[in-house]
Amino acid sequence: MTTELRVTTTAIPGLLVLDLPVHGDNRGWFKENWQRAKMVAVGLPDFGPVQNNVSFNATAGVTRGFHAEPWDKYVSVATGSVFGAWVDLRAGGTFGRSVTVEITPGRAVFVPRGVANAFQTLEPGTAYSYLVNEHWSPQAKASYAFVNLADETVAVDWPIPLERAELSAADREHPRLSEVTPTARPRTLVVGAGGQLGLALQQALPDAVALGRDQLDLTDPAALDAVAWADYDTVVNASAYTAVDAAETAEGRRQAWAVNVAAVGRLVEAARTHRLTLVHVSSDYVFDGTREVHPETEPFSPLGVYGQTKAAADALVATWSRHYLLRTSWVVGQGRNFVATMAGLADRGVSPAVIDDQYGRPTFTTDLARVVAELLAGPAPFGTYNVSCSGPAMSWADLAARVFAARGRDPRDVQRVSAATYGEGKALAPRPQHSVLALDKLEAAGLTVPSTDQALADYLRGLG
Repeated sequence: MTTELRVTTTAIPGLLVLDLPVHGDNRGWFKENWQRAKMVAVGLPDFGPVQNNVSFNATAGVTRGFHAEPWDKYVSVATGSVFGAWVDLRAGGTFGRSVTVEITPGRAVFVPRGVANAFQTLEPGTAYSYLVNEHWSPQAKASYAFVNLADETVAVDWPIPLERAELSAADREHPRLSEVTPTARPRTLVVGAGGQLGLALQQALPDAVALGRDQLDLTDPAALDAVAWADYDTVVNASAYTAVDAAETAEGRRQAWAVNVAAVGRLVEAARTHRLTLVHVSSDYVFDGTREVHPETEPFSPLGVYGQTKAAADALVATWSRHYLLRTSWVVGQGRNFVATMAGLADRGVSPAVIDDQYGRPTFTTDLARVVAELLAGPAPFGTYNVSCSGPAMSWADLAARVFAARGRDPRDVQRVSAATYGEGKALAPRPQHSVLALDKLEAAGLTVPSTDQALADYLRGLG
């Protein structure tokens, strides 16, 4: 028996074999059959089991399966041994692929959702144990997938021939593999898909399900409860209340907290309950801007209501381990935004007054969406990442001047003013003076972003 806990992969993606240390003496043996911290550390998914089932089998030759249930499963034996067999019923290139492994007290197997499980007992009095990460229900049973134990394509070499084995009538009647409809693989859900970032995400994640607010209102708890979460393994939150100045009003404050905090809290709980990877987008407004460059580890210090709600949401998202929190600044995408506004003013011959003492770098939604897609493709660790263009810091007026130059206008046509002068007579929320985000962590993960000049040129070409 092994003395070292280890996890090995198999020919079926996600199907893992665990060798478990078993400690024996004259009294018998002991093992840690399930030990979350140790097993996750060596490569087992943190799959969050909620139910433990035991199947007792009185004789050798009891054979059960193939069953693919809508949950992940961790199988082992408490006593005896089994010959285990698995068939991948998920849509894709590994559909129909099979793996067999003998399970003894010193061996366990992790079975991902959509992979059909079967076993045959090799000894009398075998207790087959399995942890699952969804509660059984009649509704869940309706989504099971099956394949016949005797399927000629799968061609499992059962130690005890099936004609001499103990099978249920139902298991004898399961369909052949050729009759099985492949199980759909979990997808990515993009919420808030109608905004600037949501539109870019639909391009970067073409296989995702994208829902706008008219299709899924995150402020409505009943709407969230009605989502078929079992169909997804990832949710990307592109929704937000971003009216920074309006957030300082009584009504705006209530809306900002409802959308940016309460709704995000419910989304975090949905992600936790259903073990989804959660991607959430934050803002430089969680900082007061007194530091010239902001690392991911900087403590929150928001100046206004909008920043307070974004900071509160960041804290909620951080309570769930499977998260990517992307902090951005000066977002530019399809629709109304600063760069598009400046381009329009330049084209119409207007010479605007633009703030020259607030500094940052823009984030183009196409680049942000690409980073989301690359993070989800792996293997960057979960956590918070700053995302913006690279290059030197610039003021809003510097960015406007670049736009004017690209549109054939004299950059000096941009009137440079202080934030104090620009805000005279206006009801403006406080804004951070410095919004530059450190990109070291993103770069360490092997992800790149373009310079402001490069991204701006590409964006302006798209405007025509």
